[in-house]
Amino acid sequence: MSTIAFIGLGNMGGPMAANLAKAGHAVVGFDLSEASCAQARADGVAIAASAKDAIADADVVVTMLPAGKHVMAVWSDILPGVKAGALVIDCSTVDVESARKAHAMAREKGLQSLDAPVSGGVGGAKGGTLTFMAGGAKEAFGRAEPILAQMGKRVVHCGEGGAGQAAKICNNMILGVSMIGVAEAFVLAEKLGLSHQALYDVASTSSGQCWSLTTYCPVPGPVPTSPANNAYKPGFAAALMLKDLRLSQEAARASGAETPMGAEAEKLYGLFNESGHEGVDFSGIINFLRERPGG
Repeated sequence: MSTIAFIGLGNMGGPMAANLAKAGHAVVGFDLSEASCAQARADGVAIAASAKDAIADADVVVTMLPAGKHVMAVWSDILPGVKAGALVIDCSTVDVESARKAHAMAREKGLQSLDAPVSGGVGGAKGGTLTFMAGGAKEAFGRAEPILAQMGKRVVHCGEGGAGQAAKICNNMILGVSMIGVAEAFVLAEKLGLSHQALYDVASTSSGQCWSLTTYCPVPGPVPTSPANNAYKPGFAAALMLKDLRLSQEAARASGAETPMGAEAEKLYGLFNESGHEGVDFSGIINFLRERPGG
């Protein structure tokens, strides 16, 4: 078993660190939030006084942070103190350029690194069923895979540094677009007098089938485990969906890709967040669509 430092013990990082502790690793964590540290401690994670203290004896360092600027700041702070031969993994969702810069910082220190953002939300983090999308050298991936597998059910090597972030951004653009499409279909069905269950029974076994429908259905009833049956408590908050859609559009502009549906999804989720729903599950956008003029 390894000594693992885990920096960032929030809604996602906390359960991930707890799963590593349950697997038998010696996990030392740090977070600026006292409440997050208290929960992690209760889950078997030792809490350090600082990020630098957490990484002092670590074989593996994992970061789970809000944005690229936070990853840059934390890695700049901790990498000089990471011991030789350690592996550094960032599981945050950030822009591709920041991920590549983080890899360069690690190389300068002679450290192996991986960008490995996740899909699966808080439920996946707690249940250990996340999907990891990893970018980095094959050797680094080979070292990281068994550790990531203790926090998730699928670990995919997507390519060199930054490829994990690229995969995450593309995946979540699909998710944002598809959820809006599914929500619009249910709003239309309501106007046409078609029941939620009838539309679900048809679309879930026809060409309209997709994850946003069959796993995360945005109306109560057809999928009992979806947030729609729990007052749209996240899950995956609308603010996080907007963050990922903005990253997708930044990447589209930088690469010259045409993503008109992604751009429209960013616009709609921006309006949804601005209307005070940033803490609602992203599937709750169906209520916003109902309330729009003509909805």
